[in-house]
Amino acid sequence: MEPMVGTDYFIGVTQQALWVLALASAPILIPALVAGLILGMVQAATSINEQTLSFVPKLLIVAICIALFGGAILTLLADFTREMYHRIPDLLQ
Repeated sequence: MEPMVGTDYFIGVTQQALWVLALASAPILIPALVAGLILGMVQAATSINEQTLSFVPKLLIVAICIALFGGAILTLLADFTREMYHRIPDLLQ
């Protein structure tokens, strides 16, 4: 198999890195976004402008998401890193 070195190689690596980044951050960011949206609507409807009312629930949701998905995220990042290290010889040929 011919090594893929050059612009196409780096574009492929960058695309894969961005995809891994999206997959790693989505399980934490999406629930935090939804919680912020719901809490913002509740605060607007009740005219309660307390900052801790929105911060603490989002913090708890992020902590729960990290506890649930942290292992999968670390596995995803470890696999990507391992694959990048295995591609180093392709750059040297």
